[in-house]
Amino acid sequence: MPDVRNVLVPEGLAGERVDAAVARLFGVSRTKAAELAAEGHVVLDGSAVGKSERVHDGSHLEVSLPSPEEVPRVEVVAEPVPGMRVVHDDDDIVVVDKPVGVAAHPSVGWTGPTVLGGLAAAGYRITTSGASERQGIVSRLDVGTSGLMVVCKSEYAYSVLKRAFKERTVDKTYHALVQGLPDPHVGTVDAPIGRHPGHDYKFAVMDSGKHAITHYELLEAHRHASLVEVHLETGRTHQIRVHMAALRHPCVGDPLYGADPTLGRRLGLERQWLHAMGLGFTHPGTGEYVHYESTYPDDLQVALDRLRDLR
Repeated sequence: MPDVRNVLVPEGLAGERVDAAVARLFGVSRTKAAELAAEGHVVLDGSAVGKSERVHDGSHLEVSLPSPEEVPRVEVVAEPVPGMRVVHDDDDIVVVDKPVGVAAHPSVGWTGPTVLGGLAAAGYRITTSGASERQGIVSRLDVGTSGLMVVCKSEYAYSVLKRAFKERTVDKTYHALVQGLPDPHVGTVDAPIGRHPGHDYKFAVMDSGKHAITHYELLEAHRHASLVEVHLETGRTHQIRVHMAALRHPCVGDPLYGADPTLGRRLGLERQWLHAMGLGFTHPGTGEYVHYESTYPDDLQVALDRLRDLR
C-alpha cells in the first residue's frame, strides 16, 4: 500500500517547482519526485500536477509515496575496477585515483562500476556511516570526471571530513581544457547553480540555485582551447562544467554544456576534459595537513598533446 502524505506548503517553498518541493518536504530525490508527479501521485489543491508546476504558500499538497517494499534497494556489489589506483591508505581514510566511467557509489539505474564496489573487491573495509549505498563517501566525482577522491574507513574520519567539506576547508584542484581563451586569464565565478528548468539531468546558473564559487587560472593558451587550473570553494554538481560554460568557455568534449563536438573529435575525446588533480585537507587521524596529487590519464594527455600540435 502506498504511503499517502498531506502537508500545507510552507512559506519558504512558495514559488518552487513541484518536484523540488516534494523532494525537500518528503526526503526523496528530485528525480523520484518528478516520477511521482508524472504518474499522477502528486495532488496540489485537489488536482494532479506535473513536475514543473509551481507551489504556493498554504497550498494543500498530497503525495502518494511508495511503500518501503516497493522502493528498489541499492547495494554495494564487490567488483574490481580496472585502472583505479589507491594513492594512500591508512586506518582512517583511503584516497583513490578514479578512472573515467566509474561512479562514486551505486545508485538506482546505474549498472556500471563504482569506487565503493572496487574497494570492496580489493578487501577494504569502509565505515558504516552514511546511507548504506554511500558509506564512507564524503564527496563525489561525476562518472565522466577522473581523479582524486577520499573515502573514509572510520566513523570518526567520516564525521570530521564531512564537516571539512561542508565548511569548505578542503583544497580541491582541477585541470580543465576549455574552448577559447578566458579573459581575464585569472578570475572567479561567483554564481548560484540549480537544476536546469528544462532538463533534469543538466544544471545551470540560476538565481534560485545554490551558492557556488569557482576560481580559475590560465596555464596554457592554444589556438583552439586553453588549459586552466581550477580551485573550488563549493562542490555543486557539474560546478566547473556549468561555470565555464557560463563564461562561454565550456570544457572541451562536453557537448551537454555547449562544447563544439568537432573539436572534441579532432582531439580524440569521448568525455569532457576535466581531471581532479589535487586534494588537500587536515588528516582526521593525525591532525596534520596532507596533500595528494594525480597525473593526467592517457586519454586526456593524448588530447592535450594533439591540441599542442594543432596549427
